[in-house]
Amino acid sequence: MSAQRVVVIGAGASGLSAAWWLARSGVLVTVLDKGAVGWEASGRNGGGCSHYQSPLFREEQRLWPQMDELLGYPTEFSPERIVMAVTPRQLEQYHYIAEMNNRLGQRVDLLDAAQVRAAVPLAGDNCLGGIHYRFGGHANPHRTVQAYAWALQDLGGRVVQHSPATGFRTGGGKVTAVESTSGTYECDAVVIAAGPQTGALAAKLGIELPLAAARAEMIVTEPAPMMKLGGVDGNGLYGRQTLRGNLAYGGGPHEWVEFGDLGPEVKPSTPLTRNLARRLAELLPGAAHLNVIRSWAGVIEMTPDGRPVIDRRENVTLCTMSGVGFGLSPASGHAIHDLVLEGRCSFTDIDKLGLSRFDGIDDNWRTNKGWLPL
Repeated sequence: MSAQRVVVIGAGASGLSAAWWLARSGVLVTVLDKGAVGWEASGRNGGGCSHYQSPLFREEQRLWPQMDELLGYPTEFSPERIVMAVTPRQLEQYHYIAEMNNRLGQRVDLLDAAQVRAAVPLAGDNCLGGIHYRFGGHANPHRTVQAYAWALQDLGGRVVQHSPATGFRTGGGKVTAVESTSGTYECDAVVIAAGPQTGALAAKLGIELPLAAARAEMIVTEPAPMMKLGGVDGNGLYGRQTLRGNLAYGGGPHEWVEFGDLGPEVKPSTPLTRNLARRLAELLPGAAHLNVIRSWAGVIEMTPDGRPVIDRRENVTLCTMSGVGFGLSPASGHAIHDLVLEGRCSFTDIDKLGLSRFDGIDDNWRTNKGWLPL
């Protein structure tokens, strides 16, 4: 019997991980992307791998320490994170998070201000304390998406870049081929993991997936002295220190944007970069003198409840991660693999990520939530 053929739309972390998992099972996989591998949010984010509120969390934590070995290429994964407070309200919030995680059996240590400053030399006298995740960590987004792509190709998979999906051929209620600007790709199953485009592509198949597009921004500084632990969050920011010492940080607020077939016409940075720089200087006063050397503005997709969707309809599997796709990608790829080949996730219950929770949603849901472009 010939091997199953699967087309994955989207060469971000979620799509590439799913393709790699499928190729490991002998599936003939083709990945299509409108641009280059990891060129959107999957390659430019805070790199966090600590999503304790997700049903995919346990698998995320199991897999990340193994990913360099499994992929055969470096992801620069580094374990554990510190979250530090510079206001009393932040400290109260972080203590609540620590209590909740410890209650669930996921160790988080409370740190006083002196302990934070000992662990994070760039912290200042304004630090009030913090928490230390003894799980999770961070990885290099760009390295990781390239590692997925190379590992997939090593298994015989194809990645076709600059090839937007334009439509589908169907027969017997199933997708039989994906049409794109580079040609038509016949398939036995399709995975749509195309970030903000996922909703519009699903709509071509009569599947309603409510999504709103939001601009996200990040800044990168010149190198700072290396810290013992590169994953440091707080003050409304997420990010990490790179192996070169650069500080890469983002953290809202996000601006809702209009989104066409291929995204917004331009993705300019906004004055939010100054806000991010100010908050980073407050979080890490020892780095306040550093210059911001580059910034990034891109688009992430959000469902009405802010949670991912991973679900299957006939031979179409949908994946949209609502801004947490990178860190969960080892586990989401495993879940998608299972849905495509077995029709159910083998390692955890993902019913709460199902699309049916939005059945009957008001057509004006974005207006009702105030998620409208300025």
